[in-house]
Amino acid sequence: MSYGESLLANGEHIIYRGRQHWLAPLSDSLRPLVLFLAGLVIFFLAVIISVSGFFWTILAFVSLVTLVVGGVWMAIVYFTWRAQEYLITNRRVLKIEGLIDKKSGDSSLDKINDAVLSQGLLARLFKYGDLEIMTASEEAVDHYEMLAHAVDFKKAMLDAKHKLEYGGTRASVSARSGGARPNDDVEAALDRLAALRDKGKITQADYERKKADLLDKM
Repeated sequence: MSYGESLLANGEHIIYRGRQHWLAPLSDSLRPLVLFLAGLVIFFLAVIISVSGFFWTILAFVSLVTLVVGGVWMAIVYFTWRAQEYLITNRRVLKIEGLIDKKSGDSSLDKINDAVLSQGLLARLFKYGDLEIMTASEEAVDHYEMLAHAVDFKKAMLDAKHKLEYGGTRASVSARSGGARPNDDVEAALDRLAALRDKGKITQADYERKKADLLDKM
């Protein structure tokens, strides 16, 4: 059982599992990789120029240290990436990070108002993206950087939200709750949308489209 699974409540089950794209740890490993390669270069230079005695001892020690530090550093980056769990359940979205000291946060599906996905050309080619989850009751947004298969993650999250709220149909939620989201929540979401537009994180067209969707829920 993973750490994320141990956090599930009674009746809660996982719908979708996600994580950062493999390019994320690759990018974080550049510095330890350079350090590791430097150790190899020092060792082979010492062998090629036939260094001996005291200087050989120094070069061998420096090479060993850089190889070990670089290798351990890369291993930590990799296993930290592997320890990540981005889970969509039938109730919430769970974000779990940390190799030894775990840090977890969650957003209830019924509190999520919108999800803003940002993808450049490279991100679309390699199928990753940055996802910002906007909630009705919180000022801050949950941010998922370099999320692998970000489009699928967003679809699964919105599908799970729709199923939780509507039970598969809009008619069921209308009968259950009067069909209206509290106006205060919608107004707060509109304010956050405007802030994202002003910061240049979404276009005017995205703002108008999402604004129309929110107004339809009033």
